[in-house]
Amino acid sequence: MHIFLIRHGESMTNTGDNYIDRIPDHIVSLTEKGKQQAYDTGVWLKDYCDKTGVDLSKARIWRSPYLRTRQTSEEFNKSLGIKDIREDITLIEQRFGLFDALPETEWSEKYPVEYDEYLRQIQHSGKFYAKMPLGESPYDVAIRIHQFMGTIYRDLQKDGTDTLFVFTHGTAIRAFLLRWFHYSPEWYQAERNPKNCYIREIRGGEDCGYINKV
Repeated sequence: MHIFLIRHGESMTNTGDNYIDRIPDHIVSLTEKGKQQAYDTGVWLKDYCDKTGVDLSKARIWRSPYLRTRQTSEEFNKSLGIKDIREDITLIEQRFGLFDALPETEWSEKYPVEYDEYLRQIQHSGKFYAKMPLGESPYDVAIRIHQFMGTIYRDLQKDGTDTLFVFTHGTAIRAFLLRWFHYSPEWYQAERNPKNCYIREIRGGEDCGYINKV
């Protein structure tokens, strides 16, 4: 199995612009810089695939249905030209619940009781297991990512598709790596979120790391 895990380009959340109107996470769009970033990285990835012998004619795109990941995949695909494009809801970002579309500096101000409980969970269980109020923990994300892995293995058996480009989110990428390689929760907490449009390559049983620097 050959998998490229790709984080979306710069979004309105990354710049803080979505906090003004508290735009729900699933409809946060890319910035103009993010769109250009995605297009440029797609050009780079096409060249990388050509040089390393990746057969794009038999590849498949999987993506989160969030707006910013759809936009990112579309910009990348202007160069990749992959026709088989599918979405899976298990690839969405960690759900932030009450904290959605709020800067972290305001969590304790608006929801002091819930924030204190969230901190208690972090202190006693670790951030990997701590659930956002009315949202998810990274553990929850890892569970649903594992469900997605079942889908791609079934498709491999049915269609023979073994080259995948997965457009998703920072937490989801770390959760995918954790489940695929059986990394530990401690590994997850030490691993930083990838930057926008970073690409993590998995080739067979090898974690090749992030292959581009943008």
